Amino acid sequence: MFGGAIGPGELIIVLLVILLLFGAKRLPELARGMGKGIREFKKATSGIEEEMKLEEKTEEKEKKAG
Repeated sequence: MFGGAIGPGELIIVLLVILLLFGAKRLPELARGMGKGIREFKKATSGIEEEMKLEEKTEEKEKKAG
């Protein structure tokens, strides 16, 4: 029960609670919002990774030149 993984029973209970709290009409809107948030988060993390790689390359070039 406390192993860290969510089982199918717990997942069903969570989904039912969400359905009761927000209603069936609001669920697609919430899902779209979550999808947009996840996409923005992925874009931000990939941008940060690219910046870090560029910094490493410039540092390596500076070490070789100096």
